[in-house]
Amino acid sequence: MLPDTPDVEAVLFGRGGVAEGLNPGKIVVDMSSISPIATRKFAQRISELECGYLDAPVSGGEVGARAAMLTIMVGGVADVFDRVRPVFDVMGKNITLIGENGAGQTAKVANQIIVALTIEAVGEALLFASRTGADPAKVRQALMGGFASSKVLEVHGERMIRRNFEPGFRVSLHRKDLNLALEGARALNLSLPNTAVCHELLNSAIANFGENLDHSGLVRVVERLAGHEIGQSG
Repeated sequence: MLPDTPDVEAVLFGRGGVAEGLNPGKIVVDMSSISPIATRKFAQRISELECGYLDAPVSGGEVGARAAMLTIMVGGVADVFDRVRPVFDVMGKNITLIGENGAGQTAKVANQIIVALTIEAVGEALLFASRTGADPAKVRQALMGGFASSKVLEVHGERMIRRNFEPGFRVSLHRKDLNLALEGARALNLSLPNTAVCHELLNSAIANFGENLDHSGLVRVVERLAGHEIGQSG
């Protein structure tokens, strides 16, 4: 599990890399969150060595990892997936073979789009509630029982109210994931307008508050624009 696409390429195919030590029948599993397009190319190169390749990015963060409750999104061939499945079962509970190589990475990018947009939406909602004079903690509690309920509202909504932005998942990493989404969208001639806006908000969060801010700290950019912090009176 490595930070970015160039890191994976270097570890796989650089001097002294994984590819040099492979024998036919071995399986390479990449659990990084990287480019789906590059992943397909990496998988092809490994396949030419008569080896299997799975892209298996995860979701669930540090909490999910410690509890062995990660969601694992896998791209690859079914029989290769079946051979590795017992290892995945040790790490996670929601394990899905999405499709061919690159499909796991595509699912992870889709996950990060939803998470980023939901964090931003929760931030706006709690900011609106606070600015009107309502108690944002009680608003969050009420929303948790309705259709707006989500894991982001539960976990990150509480972070926003408690002002706890110590990094769990850093804004810099989430920006990288949205970069992947926008790069893919350009290649597909696809417009992702709200993703692009969230990407710019993450840029602003990094510029104003640093790369180590938790991604729930995206709310601080919205607060800065409003001149009001969640929980502030008036």
